[in-house]
Amino acid sequence: MTASAALVGGTVLAGTASAAPQQSSGSQAQQLQQQVDSYLAKDSGARQVSANKVAFEGGTVTFPARGQDKQAAMRAPSCRHGHLCIVDGRGKKYDYYRCGTYNFYGIGDGTFNNNQTSGTVARFYNRNGSLRWTNRAKDTGTASWTPVWKIKPC
Repeated sequence: MTASAALVGGTVLAGTASAAPQQSSGSQAQQLQQQVDSYLAKDSGARQVSANKVAFEGGTVTFPARGQDKQAAMRAPSCRHGHLCIVDGRGKKYDYYRCGTYNFYGIGDGTFNNNQTSGTVARFYNRNGSLRWTNRAKDTGTASWTPVWKIKPC
């Protein structure tokens, strides 16, 4: 990673237009697995169900592949009826389908799609457990996820 940064920095300083070297697919897979492993270490009840997806009681989180469209985080995610879906600033998609209170590990600015039964209120909590904001279904929008620590979809 340091070599890539130095190459990119050198290219910018030289004023030439060349792309940074692509990572090998093995390296990309390893970085993706590290992200999944980091999530699994935080949630003992979670389990990996595919290369980029983790399931937990009441939901899933899908990790973006390297190079995936960064603008995807600024579009409301598709979301099945009865679900609350969130895309954080790193492109991770959270899909909640069961009532409960969940630790939330998303950061940055992103979007949400509250596609639960009309009138269902999703609640978003601060670090200290106080209510930060709410959203009534059916609705989509943008949010800053960095201060959100817990989510109760219903």
